[in-house]
This record gives sequence, structure tokens and C-alpha cells, in this order.
Amino acid sequence: MSTRTPQGALPRAFRRPRIVLLGCGDVGLRFLNAFGSRLRVFGVVRRAEALQDIRQAGGVPLCIDLDDRSACRRLRGLAPRVLHSAPPPTQGLDDARTRHAQAALPEAQRWVYLSTTGVYGDCAGAWVDETRTVAPHNDRAIRRVAAEQRLRKQAARGGTQVVVLRVPGIYARERLPLERLQRGTPALRVQDDGYTNHIHADDLARIAFTALWRGGASRVIHAVDDSDLKMGDYFDAVADAFGLSRPPRLPREALKAAVSPMLWSFMSESRRLTNRRLKRELRVRLRYPQVSTLLAQVKTGASA
Repeated sequence: MSTRTPQGALPRAFRRPRIVLLGCGDVGLRFLNAFGSRLRVFGVVRRAEALQDIRQAGGVPLCIDLDDRSACRRLRGLAPRVLHSAPPPTQGLDDARTRHAQAALPEAQRWVYLSTTGVYGDCAGAWVDETRTVAPHNDRAIRRVAAEQRLRKQAARGGTQVVVLRVPGIYARERLPLERLQRGTPALRVQDDGYTNHIHADDLARIAFTALWRGGASRVIHAVDDSDLKMGDYFDAVADAFGLSRPPRLPREALKAAVSPMLWSFMSESRRLTNRRLKRELRVRLRYPQVSTLLAQVKTGASA
């Protein structure tokens, strides 16, 4: 006589599709709040104080340091799909965290990795699609390229599907540069300014969910909205929406001397990302197609 329990007799929570969510920060919690009732999500963080947030959002919290390969063994067998939003280490040119997670999840059938549009470096304002060769200009972006390549090599060997989502600046009502504007941090003058790219955090969570079930076996997709903004214009628009002073504008060399090296690394790069694959292949309809969509809600006092 078989002793197997029919799947229909299992508790509902154990019949839902299982997901490992590596790095359950703001976007991860939005993912949980939106889709947690339909999935069984194991939310992985390295800080114990973040566990309660995952539990309250409906996930199964796990405190695992991805820098510790032995600790990562706790991931083994948890789920066939992985949403990887954990950042790389802060030093070096590789991403050991991705390597450790791969080793711990050899049975995973699909990975969705949240990378960065910074892998392209400075494109002098040109329009960029996913076929453009990466040219990272700093160690942070080089580590992202290393993680992408590691995952895509795994897909090339067969048996695993990988979708790399290259993500630009993430914004939301709670993720706007208000402190920067209040401090009066300068921006580039109009003739020196570069283009920037954006995605609303809620849209990014929806894009990640869709990519977990849809997309090519080894595909790169820009998770960007329709905005066509220069960085200074973005700051001006946010300032206007909140009744703040617009930032002062400086020439390139003056601004470089006035801000931190990390901030300058963001402000000195200019590119515009196409999102045709996002719309044609993932068939995502953005709720916030442009930054102005959110800022209009702010001005009218609507919920955002």
C-alpha cells in the first residue's frame, strides 16, 4: 500500500509554488505583499531584525549570510525558482554571494537576477538595447557583470533558465531624493547634464514576478519605464512636486569636486534604455509608465 499523501490533502501553503527570494529588502517586501498569498516565499536576509518584516508580509523568513558558503547549504532543496536581489559584496571584482547561492541551489530550474543598468557604463546619452556590450566603469558594476555571467553560463550548460533584469534607479513615494534636495546638493548644468533611467519599485516587483514564469532561457531584459529624463530635470520635477527649491546647477568639474566619488560615478554616466523586450516578451503593463505619473499623484494628494 502506498504511504504517499495526495497533494490535495496537503495544507494549502505547501501546495503553492515555492520561491527563494535572496535579499528581501524593499522590493522584496513589495513582491511579498503583492504575491505572497499566491506563493510560498522563503525570504533570505542577513540581518535578524529584518525577519519580522518578512513574516508579517506572509513569507518564511530565513537569516542566512550569503558570504558564508556553509550557511548557504540551508537553501538546498527549498524551491525550484529563485529571485536573486541580493547585492554583491562591497569589495573585489567577483560576486561570491551568487557563487555560494548557485552551489546551494543546484536543482533550481529558473533564476531571475536583479542586476543594474550601470553595467553599460557611460553611453554619452545614446539609446541602448540589451544587445549592447557591457562596459562597466567601476568595481560595483564589474561585480554585477560577474554575477550575470556566472548565472548565464549556468543556463548555457542546460537545465536552468536565467532571466537577467537590468534595473535603473528605483523610485517610489518613499524613495525620492527629498533629503538631497533639502540639503541643496547641486546637479549638473543643463549643457553638461546626462540622461537617467527609472522604474517604480512596485512595477519592479511585478516585473520580477512575471519573469519567474515567463522569458527566455538566458535572456537580458531592461526593467525600465518610459521616462526620457535628464538627471537635473528629474530633480527639478521632484522639487516642484514637493514645493522644494530646485538644486543649484554646476559645470562638470565643479560638481565633481562638490560631491562624493560614489555620487559622481552615478551622475557622470548618461544613457537611455529601451524597454521593448519588457513589453513584447514579458508583456508587462507599467502602472507607473513615467516618473511624472507618481509626481502627479503627489501633487493631487492621491495615494501613491
